[in-house]
Amino acid sequence: MKIVIATDSFKGTLKAYEACEIIAKAIAEIAPDAQLVIKPMADGGEGTAGAMIKAANGRWIGQTAMGPLGDMQVEAGFAWFEDKTALVEMASASGLELLRAEQMNPLKTTTYGTGELIQAALEYGACKILLAVGGSATVDGGLGAAMALGWKFLDSQGNPIPLGGAALENITTIVKPENLNLVPVEVLCDCDNPLCGEQGAAKVYGPQKGATEKMVEQLEKGLGHLAELVSEQLGCDINVPGAGAAGGLAGGAIAFMNAHVVSGIETIMAHSNLLAELESADWVITGEGSFDSQSLYGKVVSGILKSASQSHTRLAVLAGQVDMPQQEYEKIGIAAAISCKDANMSLEYALENSRELLRSAAQRFATQYLSD
Repeated sequence: MKIVIATDSFKGTLKAYEACEIIAKAIAEIAPDAQLVIKPMADGGEGTAGAMIKAANGRWIGQTAMGPLGDMQVEAGFAWFEDKTALVEMASASGLELLRAEQMNPLKTTTYGTGELIQAALEYGACKILLAVGGSATVDGGLGAAMALGWKFLDSQGNPIPLGGAALENITTIVKPENLNLVPVEVLCDCDNPLCGEQGAAKVYGPQKGATEKMVEQLEKGLGHLAELVSEQLGCDINVPGAGAAGGLAGGAIAFMNAHVVSGIETIMAHSNLLAELESADWVITGEGSFDSQSLYGKVVSGILKSASQSHTRLAVLAGQVDMPQQEYEKIGIAAAISCKDANMSLEYALENSRELLRSAAQRFATQYLSD
C-alpha cells in the first residue's frame, strides 16, 4: 500500500514537514509495510519556502535584507531548486511576524526587502521566480519591492517618495529602470481580493496590520491613486482579482515585474511532482489547523482534493479540528476527516499538545482504514 502524506502547516504549532513526519511515524507503527511518501504543502502563505524545499529537494540561500521598516535589517533569503527556479517568501523580509505590536503601521512598512530578495535571486541566476505573498506587514502596493528593482516614483517636485503606504497618494510620475532584466514571475496567492474597494487590500487586510480606520481611508485613497497612475502611464490594469494580496504587492508585481497571479497550492503541487505520486497511491493524507468550508477555496485541502479526484486516490484529512459534517465532506469526495481536538477539549490544551494529538489522530486513521 502506498500512502502520500501532503499536509499544510498547523498554524501556530507545526510546520508542514513536521506534521507530515508525525503522521508518517504514527502510520508506520500500525501499517509497517506501507510505502510512505512525504510531500509537505503550502498555498503561498508563510512556510511555503520550507515546505517546498522539503517537497522538491530545494535548498535555502541566505540573504540579508531590509525588514518591514526602513531602519530594520533581517536575515532572510530564498529557496533554490535545480531547475533554477527561486521561491521568494515575502514574509521572510516584509512579514508581520517580524514586528512588535507597537511597530505595526502600514503607513510606514515597506516591501523593499522583498524586492532585494528578488534582485538577489536574479543575480544568483534564477530563470523563474515564484513569489509567495502570505503574512505581509505592508500595504504599499508593492512600491518598495519595485524601488529595490530600480523603479522610481516621483512626487510633484520630482523627488522620490519615501517608503511606506503613506506616500502612495503623492506619486505623480513613474519612471521605469533603463535595464530591467526580469525573468517570469508568478505570484502564489490563495485569495482573489482586488487592489481597491470594499474587498481590497486596505479595507480587508489593513486593520490586521495595525491600520486605524483613518489609516485605512488614507491607504485606500493611495492604492486607488496608484492604480490610476499605472493605468495612465504604463497602460496596465492592476485592480484585478488577486492584486490585493499582501497589501497590493501582487498588484505591484503585475505592474512592475510583469507578473502573473496563480494558484499557490496548484503551483506548489506541480513543482513538487505530487500528481505523479498520486497516480500510484492508494491514499493521500492532507491536513491543516482547522478544516471547514473555507478549506475548499484556494487552500491546500482544496488543491489536494482536486488532484486526488483526478488520480482516483482516496483522500483523508487530519486536522486540528474538523468543522464540517461527515455527510458534507463525503459528498465532495473526502473519505475520512479526523479531528485532533475532542469536543470537550480546550483550544489551549490542544495547541500545547499538538504533536501528540496529531500522532493519535494518525493512529486512529491507520487503525480504522489501513489495518488488516
